[in-house]
Amino acid sequence: MPAGIYNILADQGATFARSLVYKDSAGTPVNLTGYTAKMEVRPTIGSATLLLTLSTANGRITLGGAAGTITLAVPAANMNFDPGSFAYDLELTSSGGTVTRVVMGQFVLRGEVTK
Repeated sequence: MPAGIYNILADQGATFARSLVYKDSAGTPVNLTGYTAKMEVRPTIGSATLLLTLSTANGRITLGGAAGTITLAVPAANMNFDPGSFAYDLELTSSGGTVTRVVMGQFVLRGEVTK
């Protein structure tokens, strides 16, 4: 199944948090027990510049096992790159090594006024 398209709107200098449920084609949550996840934000697809990384390894992604939940959380201090529109995707890796891109799209960071 191809990745879904979901554009994210976030605020510079503010805590970023989103949750989603990964479901199969029948609408049943996928059991994510044993999976890892990683999401990267870059200026463009294919860019070598990395603006933001979320993963199960760095604690910015939490997977909810049988419920299929994927929770993203980034502290405000890490949402400090220049505002703009960027590319991102989110991938899951099973315990067997199968990589699935779940979602992708634009990551828009709005500028902060209050410092």
